[in-house]
Amino acid sequence: MTGIDDLPIREELKGKSPYGAPQLDVPVRLNTNENPYPLPEPLVQRIAERVTEAARNLNRYPDRDAVELRTELARYLTRTAGHEVRVENVWAANGSNEVIQQLLQTFGGPGRTAIGFEPSYSMHGLISRGTGTGWISGPRNDDFTIDVEAATKAIAEHAPDVTFITSPNNPTGTAVEAETVLALYEAAQAAKPSLVVVDEAYIEFSHGASLLPLIEGRPNLVVSRTMSKAFGAAGLRLGYLAAHPAVVDAVQLVRLPYHLSAITQATALAALEHTDTLLAYVEQLKQERDRLVDGLRALGYDVTPSDANFVQFGRFEDAHAVWQQILDRGVLVRDNGVPGWLRVTAGTPEENDAFLDAVKDLKKEQEHSA
Repeated sequence: MTGIDDLPIREELKGKSPYGAPQLDVPVRLNTNENPYPLPEPLVQRIAERVTEAARNLNRYPDRDAVELRTELARYLTRTAGHEVRVENVWAANGSNEVIQQLLQTFGGPGRTAIGFEPSYSMHGLISRGTGTGWISGPRNDDFTIDVEAATKAIAEHAPDVTFITSPNNPTGTAVEAETVLALYEAAQAAKPSLVVVDEAYIEFSHGASLLPLIEGRPNLVVSRTMSKAFGAAGLRLGYLAAHPAVVDAVQLVRLPYHLSAITQATALAALEHTDTLLAYVEQLKQERDRLVDGLRALGYDVTPSDANFVQFGRFEDAHAVWQQILDRGVLVRDNGVPGWLRVTAGTPEENDAFLDAVKDLKKEQEHSA
């Protein structure tokens, strides 16, 4: 029977698996870092109004450059990141993954390399390979922070064309200090002029500030964002970046014509009108995230400090076995391959109660059998 590897696919794709998390029919699903709160009804109605308006012109192509949407994204960034951003600094695409893909199509590709510091967001490596870009796995400390000395040494040794820094980092939740980003940026430019991408998919959940102001005076520094998490719009698929206008011009060399549909643009614009309401949900989730951290530590688990909407906890001799035991109690968390650790998304208070009850019950069972 013919399989994928029997087809004449590129060698670097053979033996690989597509990205994905298991979606199982269980009462509580806390494995994909989604915002658990449905969009508020006034926003749903506003989306319907904007989409209806857009539908009247679906016989025409959408705004190829998404100028209105980029303008509103620039306003949002200026307001929330404390740094003025203009429309020419912003680009938008179908999820932050397409933003990353376009950056790698432009600045990576065959004969070029990208580096990330793992464990981190696995799509950086997957999209690198998908664009023919060589992937280099850089080091982290035991506490999952970036080892600046080792990282700058790796950059100097490999001279990558693209460097990825994820803050807050997925799956660990750890944030990156501005000083670390600056040190890695300087190392990357010293090796050769190259792109540095700060992935801020979870920044709205952070205890600290965005690294966005660092793009000032640094034309090779890019900050990528998403509306999937803080805006509760994972189904929308809208990501964006902020960078020097030259970077925005450059990615348009590879973007597909009319890549953002009129419906996507209309929906995103409606969501941006309700920023205050959606960010209020973020504040609730930050409190719930911290409650998970406190609850897990009280039970004796090791917990990685989290600036995201999820928590990494452990340590386990057999993480997958523990994952299964939690699943048997009706709660789905994520086993994403970090040895000895699992990850749980902050859900609603009721979902988080169910998770904490499950791990508490598991802890009692383990103590009883010891």
